[in-house]
Amino acid sequence: MPALQRRKRIGVCVNDKKKRKLNFHVFEELCKSRGYDVTDVDLSLPLSNQGPFDLIIHKLSDLLVEAGQDLKSHYLVQRLQVYLDTHPYTILLDPLPALHTLLDRFQSYHLLRSLESRNNGICSVFSPPCVELVSKHCDIVSLVRAHLTFPIICKTQIAHGPRSHQMSLIFNEGGLNEVTPPCLLQSFINHNATLYKVFVVGSEHFVVRRPSLRNFPLGETDEKTIFFNSHEVSKAESCSHLSQAMPCPEVHPPPAAIVKKVVQSLQEALGMSLFGVDVIVDTQSGRCAVIDVNAFPGMMREKSFLEIRSTVRGDR
Repeated sequence: MPALQRRKRIGVCVNDKKKRKLNFHVFEELCKSRGYDVTDVDLSLPLSNQGPFDLIIHKLSDLLVEAGQDLKSHYLVQRLQVYLDTHPYTILLDPLPALHTLLDRFQSYHLLRSLESRNNGICSVFSPPCVELVSKHCDIVSLVRAHLTFPIICKTQIAHGPRSHQMSLIFNEGGLNEVTPPCLLQSFINHNATLYKVFVVGSEHFVVRRPSLRNFPLGETDEKTIFFNSHEVSKAESCSHLSQAMPCPEVHPPPAAIVKKVVQSLQEALGMSLFGVDVIVDTQSGRCAVIDVNAFPGMMREKSFLEIRSTVRGDR
């Protein structure tokens, strides 16, 4: 009598809030209806007793950020890594080294710059000029004069957590006194208050239009620094005074071929399947600018869940 084939098992290491937002129950039901086991992964317990896993889907951004400072978080991440090292057939979505890159804005912008150079602008795509500030001891004004133009967006180095959404828009050299390193300063690009969020799941991606910061006069002005939370400006339901603007010309979305090239370039460079890309269209040049890359997409569709499930079968 032939031995019974083991059911494929998918481990999920995603918190309940994120699962509700993504309607993750649809994925779980889809997998179970096709004969897959789906189970939550508890990193506080030995993984060998919970597996074996063919695939582990995770959103461990919080844990990875904490692991650099908190010993308990470090051990939890280490436990996952040990399991992966001893179970090489287990697929992890997504690799931890790639996440470390996206959690550090310094690293992610170096990546974007290298892709821009390698692909001659990734088909009319660029990343706005930026400067890394590691400490208050550097000559911020000289750095800005050499590399950036006003207005300037100031972002935290860490690209995850509540503080990562706290940003400022600086209009003059006097405003540079208010920055708190480590942070990243980036030239602001007018984009008709329109942000395009690209959600990537395997070979599938889709684009959603969101509100964004309105246009501002280019060059140094005497405006006071604006402090804002990017989540409050760019959510689907947002109605921020910072995005309310005078009537703008008709906004044209980034061409599908360019978005596809950006996605493919990032997938090849990062080795990731689940991420999001923020794209804007420069009102002056019409070129597309990648202003952020985030681990784990903020939205999924049923087709996205089919993409994830196909990873177990090795159909990618």
